[in-house]
Amino acid sequence: MDSGKLIRAEDAGNGKSSLDFPPPLLPAGYFPATLPQPALLDYWHILVKRKAVVLITLAVVFALVAFRTYRTTPLYESTGRVAIYHESQTLTGFKDSVPIDADDWDYTVAMETQVRIMQSDSLALKVAHDLGWDKAFAPANAGAIPLDSKLTPPQESALIGRLRGSLQVSSIPNTRMIELRFSDPAPRETARVLNVFMDDYIQENIRAKYDSTMQATDWLTRQLSELRMKVESSQEKLVKYEKDNDILGIDEKQNIITAKLNDLNKAYTDATNDRIHKQATYRLTLNSSPELLSQADPNTLIEQLRTREADLKTQYAQVSTQFGPAYPKVVEVGNQLKQVQETIQGETRRIGGRLQSEYQAATQRETLLQEALNQQKREANRLNERAIQYTLLKRDLDTNQQLYDGLLQRLKEAGISAALKSSNIRIVDSARPPVLPSQPDVPRNLLLGLAAGLIAGVVLAFGAEVMDSTIRTPEQVQIVSALPSLGIVPMSISLSSQAQGRNGKGIVLRPGKRERVEMIAHSHPKSEIAESYRALRTSILLSSLGAPPQVILVTSALPQEGKTTTAVNCGIVLAQQGSRVLLVDADLRRPAVHHSLGIRSNGGGLSTLLAGQHSAEEVLVRSNQLSNLYVLPAGPPPPQPAELLSSALMKQWISTWRKHFDHVVIDTPPCLSVTDAVALSVVADSVVLVIRSGVTRKEALRRARELLARVNAKVAGVVVNAVDLRSPDLHHYYYSGGGRGYKYYDDSTTQKNR
Repeated sequence: MDSGKLIRAEDAGNGKSSLDFPPPLLPAGYFPATLPQPALLDYWHILVKRKAVVLITLAVVFALVAFRTYRTTPLYESTGRVAIYHESQTLTGFKDSVPIDADDWDYTVAMETQVRIMQSDSLALKVAHDLGWDKAFAPANAGAIPLDSKLTPPQESALIGRLRGSLQVSSIPNTRMIELRFSDPAPRETARVLNVFMDDYIQENIRAKYDSTMQATDWLTRQLSELRMKVESSQEKLVKYEKDNDILGIDEKQNIITAKLNDLNKAYTDATNDRIHKQATYRLTLNSSPELLSQADPNTLIEQLRTREADLKTQYAQVSTQFGPAYPKVVEVGNQLKQVQETIQGETRRIGGRLQSEYQAATQRETLLQEALNQQKREANRLNERAIQYTLLKRDLDTNQQLYDGLLQRLKEAGISAALKSSNIRIVDSARPPVLPSQPDVPRNLLLGLAAGLIAGVVLAFGAEVMDSTIRTPEQVQIVSALPSLGIVPMSISLSSQAQGRNGKGIVLRPGKRERVEMIAHSHPKSEIAESYRALRTSILLSSLGAPPQVILVTSALPQEGKTTTAVNCGIVLAQQGSRVLLVDADLRRPAVHHSLGIRSNGGGLSTLLAGQHSAEEVLVRSNQLSNLYVLPAGPPPPQPAELLSSALMKQWISTWRKHFDHVVIDTPPCLSVTDAVALSVVADSVVLVIRSGVTRKEALRRARELLARVNAKVAGVVVNAVDLRSPDLHHYYYSGGGRGYKYYDDSTTQKNR
């Protein structure tokens, strides 16, 4: 909905629509911006507005940090560095530690292991003993405590905690070095502790290596004794097996058998092929086909006999055809043909017999070779079985012998290594007493305290802003209630030089403190507040279409929001323009209009008028300051104010006043406290709702608007009272005169500017 228009329901009294009121004019020189979106400048103005929270929080946090910093005991820190070199193997032949040049993971593990050793409890107790710290637990007449003496667990924990609490151990990346730091209030003590620590660490490393060497020597001695027995046993088993199995030159014999096996295998293969060939040839004879026999044996006469047979058959056919079967020539050729055929049959039988003999011989040879091959395979298998067992026994002997020789060599080296005291750890930088303390870092702590205080202050400032549910600006009025802002009334009164007098001081209206400012529009017409009420007058008169509103009702959501002051000054500024104005005090419960105007009540007022006890002429009072301003005091409090104000007689009097006055300004009680204002709002032409900047809550304004909307009251808008013009909440608005208020130009100022 457009913020410049107020949409209300139809007036219940006359059936006319009161929709689409034009936006009221705001005070001269006062230009509200469009509803702003949060921007960086908005956040800055929040910080400016809440600068007290920010500054107090900053001061408190900074003071606490500074106090803690300067109260902290100075600590001095010494630094030392040791280098750890790689030792590849131990006496047992295995790797002693992870090489430094191994992969990254192994390197990290190796260095981390050394760091953990430096942080061990055993090393800490050794260093504490060498430093003499354990003397604190000794009796007064006792000397130094032996290292092997038993300390109680709490005493050990105390010594370990004292050293470890001030010691820092860290590996330097991509190096073989470890850095050690120790802090203590005494500068020389830090260097002494760190140097003793590094010396003890190296000595512990040497002692650990010596213990490892002696353990290796004992282990090697036991292993050599066992291996010697194993070697002797292996030799005995091998010799016995050679004798039992008649194994002499097993490798040469195995080679001969293998060669013979290969020859037999080849001969058997050839015999099988020959047998298959002869078997096929023999089967040709069973077919009794001379042509096939000639193919099986090219050296036979069958082919020649077949040629001779063919010639004789040809001759026989010719002569038998020419001379007949009994002719001698025919008989002779026939005899020759029969003889040739008998010869062919005889040759066929001869070839078949020979091929059968060859096939049987080939079969017999194949069988003999197969038996010989199988026999040779069995011999080779027996030899292989003996060779396998022999090889196992010999391998066991060789292995035991190698282990024995290797351990014997290591045992000799162990004797040499045990006599040497060497370490792969070297001190690179010894610790030196520091000159300046390392803690506390005063500049750093103060800067951190300043930053922490500033951050905490900013957080608290924004938190206070978020938690602030009061209304401070006209734009908040429009957002919360959808009602237009008729204007603002500043908190301070800036008078002109003539009105202020010599001291130049103004009158200040502060929240929660009532000052005599009700007639400011008359007593100080050139002040900021007077100008704001004149601007409010303009907004009210132009708040409705057609004629200006005649009956103006002024109310607020809650008490102490400035509704009476607003009603009195509205009546004054309306009278100042020459209109006949009646100011009615309808707050029958807590009347204040007569006090504001300094009018002495004669005991009568609105309550007695409605009760019929006085006439209008008896209760109406003309203002001494403005002749056209009339005041109707509230009168004595009645028992039921709401019934009087909502009575038909009250409506009749308002109708009467419309005829005799140009404007009727009615001051009513707060609408959320009692129903008086709501009851009167239905007969008013315009309802002005007053709120107090920084006091009235959003929910109160919203509820007040809802109550008035339920009875179709013609709410013209909201007046924001007691506004601090210097507040950053008003940074979206521009005021003539540099944004500090409304500037009134009197004659002297105008002529001076000319």
